[in-house]
Amino acid sequence: MAVNEDKDRKPAVDELAGIDEISELVSLALPHDVLSTEIKLGELEVRARAGAIVRVLTFLRDEVNCQFKMLIDLCGVDYPERENRFDVVYHLLSLSHNRRIRVKIETDEETPVPSVVAVFPVANWFEREVWDMYGVRFSGHPDLRRILTDYGFEGFPLRKDFPLTGFVEVRYDEDQKRVVYEPVRLTQEFRSFDFLSPWEGIPDEMGRLRRDGSEREQ
Repeated sequence: MAVNEDKDRKPAVDELAGIDEISELVSLALPHDVLSTEIKLGELEVRARAGAIVRVLTFLRDEVNCQFKMLIDLCGVDYPERENRFDVVYHLLSLSHNRRIRVKIETDEETPVPSVVAVFPVANWFEREVWDMYGVRFSGHPDLRRILTDYGFEGFPLRKDFPLTGFVEVRYDEDQKRVVYEPVRLTQEFRSFDFLSPWEGIPDEMGRLRRDGSEREQ
């Protein structure tokens, strides 16, 4: 007896759902989790509640009209003037529909964000990088530790209030035969700067050249 497997398949709005259809679908399916949707530069941007990020990404991965099965990037953005100063941004790709989507959530310096490693295992190192660079914590992460900076590093380098020079400098000490860390010292020889623009002397120089040329002609 033949079994029609299509009976249990959820009907698709369109096999290649457009951006507008996906935006409406996400908003209707997750009304309490999605704060807003917007189309920017031909791509859909979804703003979601931080606490619902696992549910939102799971929906985008599994829904037949979405199928965003690849997390291609996860990064942070710092807006120090905001109360929730950090954006955590998830970039997803659907190979089935050849579409991309960007999901954003907000958090502050103290509130952790749910880890999405269970949804996209590749997020493991991405979340570690965001923690290392911005200090955003991810609750439920299996191994949340620094990944780019050195052991014992202080601060978070990509925060806007992190000093450009950092706090320590690294050098190899010949006497101790090892790498040592020292406070940053910005020493340089005293230099006096002449802020006179070279263009300010051009009229006088041009006048001198004209006078010299006239004298030679005579």
